[in-house]
Amino acid sequence: MDGSSFELKLELYKNLLENINRFVTLTMDEQEKLISIFQVSKIKKRQFIDQPNYVSRYRNYVQKGSFRSYFIDNEGKEHTVQIAMEDWFVSDFYSYITQTPATLFVEAMENSIILQMAYDDIEGLCKEIHALSEYFRITTERAFAFSRMRALSNLSKTAEERYLELLGYYPNMIERVPQKVIASYLGMTPEF
Repeated sequence: MDGSSFELKLELYKNLLENINRFVTLTMDEQEKLISIFQVSKIKKRQFIDQPNYVSRYRNYVQKGSFRSYFIDNEGKEHTVQIAMEDWFVSDFYSYITQTPATLFVEAMENSIILQMAYDDIEGLCKEIHALSEYFRITTERAFAFSRMRALSNLSKTAEERYLELLGYYPNMIERVPQKVIASYLGMTPEF
């Protein structure tokens, strides 16, 4: 890749590279290798990037837009398990990590742009680039810790406390995400 086209690509992937650099440092050569595996995808509102019974092949970084991950219970009720906006990753992570069929729908809530990294490509680069492997370890541990805190919050706090906590962490989410999705995520009715 010549210098000028690499500089253009660096600008396109700047947000993700800044996200990575908050935790680890990649050399320019390592950044170039990482950028070479990205696939830029434009996703329309209500389009799915993961669906039950299909293996999640990509780790998806939200460059622009928002997504929700949810499942539908036996009674037909939707349960939102993740909301993702810019600078977040979104996938059916269990399916992605284990390469087994997904159980979640992952749907765009807005017209969006994502950077997709195929499972085999990331696994190969993580074997080659220790810092990248470290980045995914750190962010996976942080996601697990957040998931644990969310479970505890759901068990120990009132609906109002959970809503105010979400507002405190993500004030602009309320403006962009439908209330029924937020209610589903918090385990309450939209009327609340």
